[in-house]
Amino acid sequence: MGRRSERLGKSGQLPGEGAAERDVIQVVSRAFDVLRCFDSQEVCLGNHEIATRCALPRSTVTRLTHTLTRMGQLVYLPEEQKYRIGPSAVAMSSSMMKGSRFGSLIRDRLEDVARHLAGIVGFAIPDRFHLVNFEFASSGSAIDIPEVAGGRVPMAVTAGGAAYVAALEPEAGNAFIAEMEREAPDDARLLKPRLEANRQFLRRNGYVVVCGLLSPGVSGVAVPLWAPQYQTFVVVSVKLLTAMYGETRLHAEVAPLMVELGRAVAVLLQGPQCGGAIADLECGVSGIGG
Repeated sequence: MGRRSERLGKSGQLPGEGAAERDVIQVVSRAFDVLRCFDSQEVCLGNHEIATRCALPRSTVTRLTHTLTRMGQLVYLPEEQKYRIGPSAVAMSSSMMKGSRFGSLIRDRLEDVARHLAGIVGFAIPDRFHLVNFEFASSGSAIDIPEVAGGRVPMAVTAGGAAYVAALEPEAGNAFIAEMEREAPDDARLLKPRLEANRQFLRRNGYVVVCGLLSPGVSGVAVPLWAPQYQTFVVVSVKLLTAMYGETRLHAEVAPLMVELGRAVAVLLQGPQCGGAIADLECGVSGIGG
């Protein structure tokens, strides 16, 4: 029957397309061929296995997996020398996973915290310079910011984004900011001046606070969680009205609830009932905040 990329290259070309257009279509299609090899999140594959499944030269697969890893669609597991589905791929599918058992388990924990806070509590996954809402909960929040599963928000204006970047190793965080300066300079101008202070605060306390960037009068508290299967951080966060939660309340009342939420989510996601790659999530609070 042949690979999808071969079929597309032979019959899917539009009239008048030249060699360059055929090559572009084939490269994109081959990248999807590689991603289709990972038929569930727990599947780990090496370049040789992917090449066999796709019937592609190993050199081609090596270039594709390298590119997909840089994009966050795959993540490399050095100890196993294999790849698995990455955070950006999960983020892209988060809206489709709404209502899944995994989402329900996370949402239950978010709702536990939302009952005590007049705000929006969320669990988000990084995708390039954005965070993608995986799940969220609210109990009568007065914040006029619509939230939907799968919704995207720039990292630069959220506590979750600040916590994510601050949690990265300094070299990786600096490289992330440098790339943001090239591709999203306005966002970088917001994040970069606060980066070192956020790093130090996160190490001491295990959370990050941001006020007034997403919307005037809105504050946020966020806790990063390390996800070893993705080799990156995800975050739990809450958005609150500054008029209701001043700085003292944020640190004294809100932050302890969010740190505990991080631990609860980590325990939940390590449980066998979640299965798959996401079950290995670990809370980064203990390693960051001491």
